[in-house]
Amino acid sequence: MPRTARTRWRVGLTTTALLTAAALVPAPAHAEDVTDYTITVDPAAKGAKIDDTMYGVFFEDINRAADGGLYAELVQNRSFEYSTADNGSYTPLTSWTVGGTAQVVNDAGRLNERNRNYLSLGAGSSVTNTGYNTGIRVEEGKRYDFSVWARAEAGTTLTVGLKDAAGTLATARQVAVKGGWAKYKATFTATRTSNRGRLTVASSGAAALDMVSLFPRETYKNQPNGLRKDLAEKIAALKPGFVRFPGGCLVNTGSMEDYSEASGWQRKRSYQWKDTIGPVEERATNANFWGYNQSYGLGYYEYFRFSEDIGAMPLPVVPALVTGCGQNKATDDEALLKRHIQDTLDLIEFANGPATSKWGKVRAEMGHPKPFHLTHIGVGNEENLPKEFFARFEQFRAAIKAKYPDITVISNSGPDDAGTTFDTAWQLNREGKVDMVDEHYYNSPNWFLQNNDRYDSYDRNGPKVFLGEYASQGNAWKNGLAEAAFMTGLERNADVVKLASYAPLLANEDYVQWRPDMIWFNNRASWNSANYEVQKLFMNNVGDQVVPSKATTTPNVSGPITGAVGLSTWATSAAYDDVKVTSADGSTLLGDDFSGDASKWKHVGGGSWSIQDGQYVQTDAAAENTMVTAGDPAWHDYDLHVKATKKSGKEGFLVAFGVKDTGNYYWWNLGGWNNTQSAIEQAVDGGKGTLMTKPGSIETGRAYDIDIKVRGRQVTLYLDGKEWGSFKDDKPAEPFRQVVTKDAQTGDLIVKVVNAQSTEARTAVDLGGAKVASTARVTTLAADQDAVNTETDTPVSPVSSTFRGVADKFTYTFPANSVTFLRIKQR
Repeated sequence: MPRTARTRWRVGLTTTALLTAAALVPAPAHAEDVTDYTITVDPAAKGAKIDDTMYGVFFEDINRAADGGLYAELVQNRSFEYSTADNGSYTPLTSWTVGGTAQVVNDAGRLNERNRNYLSLGAGSSVTNTGYNTGIRVEEGKRYDFSVWARAEAGTTLTVGLKDAAGTLATARQVAVKGGWAKYKATFTATRTSNRGRLTVASSGAAALDMVSLFPRETYKNQPNGLRKDLAEKIAALKPGFVRFPGGCLVNTGSMEDYSEASGWQRKRSYQWKDTIGPVEERATNANFWGYNQSYGLGYYEYFRFSEDIGAMPLPVVPALVTGCGQNKATDDEALLKRHIQDTLDLIEFANGPATSKWGKVRAEMGHPKPFHLTHIGVGNEENLPKEFFARFEQFRAAIKAKYPDITVISNSGPDDAGTTFDTAWQLNREGKVDMVDEHYYNSPNWFLQNNDRYDSYDRNGPKVFLGEYASQGNAWKNGLAEAAFMTGLERNADVVKLASYAPLLANEDYVQWRPDMIWFNNRASWNSANYEVQKLFMNNVGDQVVPSKATTTPNVSGPITGAVGLSTWATSAAYDDVKVTSADGSTLLGDDFSGDASKWKHVGGGSWSIQDGQYVQTDAAAENTMVTAGDPAWHDYDLHVKATKKSGKEGFLVAFGVKDTGNYYWWNLGGWNNTQSAIEQAVDGGKGTLMTKPGSIETGRAYDIDIKVRGRQVTLYLDGKEWGSFKDDKPAEPFRQVVTKDAQTGDLIVKVVNAQSTEARTAVDLGGAKVASTARVTTLAADQDAVNTETDTPVSPVSSTFRGVADKFTYTFPANSVTFLRIKQR
């Protein structure tokens, strides 16, 4: 980023050498030194107190985060419950192959009422499971525990084997079945390592099978029905203050009915905690919102246990009977609402009640007689109907507070960082004197650099903030840098922002529904994203109190909004006509009535465009981001007019301006979010942020006149001749951010600096007269902005060093594209 010209100290070294030089060679702190920035610390003043629970993790079963992920079960579809309700491609035998005869049966011979399906296996037949990813992962010398529920005539033998294409992976085991339904076990020791194992169960006679399971003996902390060790250890290494679970969109989508005969064994339900406890063979199955099945082997008991194992506060979220995530429906069944409220009270008893209470006894019977010490609970998630949500939230809160007055009940502000829903929700939360409000947003790195001060102006006497989900739309180092810069603002405002968690947490690379994600894995390995390294650095060096500090800023260099124009659609077919771009002086820059060809337009997105009856039509109603562009990227100060007609599909129009390239533009998104709202979005280096939003929809078959006036950095928008809104995009994306905290236990000052630009930042640091040791422990993250960690290459990794130039006033050169923490001991 351009800065004013000045003399700068430089070393002609690689990034690695620069880290070593900066860390080990004291920079002279002479007054005549010219620096890029100044950080001034006031150690005598006291800033916000930081709670131990400030940073945590959010677990949602997305991207196969549970089954095939954190839950250590190696068999996929172990209970033959997969269904087209989960995914259109599923059958009850998905992930199984049959040798001989076998069929999945749903009849009175089942294992139990809540486990509806079982496998009927013919005499001399077998079934083989393919596991997840490339297959079942086993490691030489390690033990694996097999179990199955079976029913067969006495004398029937089950032969269980582990193989891959190269041969046997463990000595086969034989199990004698003795009659009615019973659980049978065996143990394997792997003789080879393989990522492509297959588990086969063969029967000498006709048999019924259910809950075919294979677990590694070595789970996290060797817990039964436990967690995959490497993934759990990566989460534990973050030292999270809390675990938010189980969602997310899993919580507030689908039917609110239970899994019973009365509901018709409803298979697309909201996440309801009672479905997920007790013996695993008695837990209900359910469709996952993200397009696969949930076995609920990883359920509420396991979430609570894992939270305890890693020293984190459990923070469950329950449905508020208003669906979100595009479904947007409020349930008006009072009896159903009362049942869910009672379920929430029962959940608190399950977590905290004595072993003699009804639900405390269930917890004790599962192996945990002591309480889990639940203190916070969330009601609802990202509801787009704030008034309907809040009316139900108040009923939940009243019931919880009446019985458990010390529980913090958390509300939310919808799915975005701003807009009508956000504003309405916050007004209701303030008026209702809510304890804490859960905010969610996913924006571009540029947005995070621009909004470090987001919480500076929040009411210190109003509801506290739980930033339950946030990320900067990518796993490159530039994303981590932007998030780090934003986190300095979270810490500075720790009196308002009491909890914060990046999202999502986990992604299996072969089953991805959402990017970015903090930890990536497959069946053989796991690796930390650049974002993870940022989170870990902050979470392991929080401090207990903010020490007030300030820094000089980067000179802001910005001109007018420049760029070409564009047309696009999203899951919609639309027709455009009468496009005209006029400069501020009235001259025509572009005119196209599509009476000829489309030679003025460049197709840079998906979809299918053609001239039809004098209109430019995008006909693929399933395609996303179908952009075509026209004009000069250097255009500025112009008026854009276009006539648009929706022909079919889920949404409306996308009219772009300020188009520099496919990753940098603005567009007016009319009828977005399943035709529920319109917004101005800005894309910067491929990541999008929302600048303003309003509710509204687009009618099919109606022609709309769309006008966009660009003057400098001011934009005014008109729909059918009426002003729809305006904005001024002039907020600087400050790349140099800092915060200082104090560790009460060690007395350390922790100076945290983010330099999110491609040039080093020579910085004068003034510790305000603090008496400090001459050395500092330094941890630095630095890499190319586009660097991405993978299974085989981790360019974004922490480097530890010592800096021996600390004084009351000293100079430090922060590397380009870096996050640097200096721990300085006070004397």
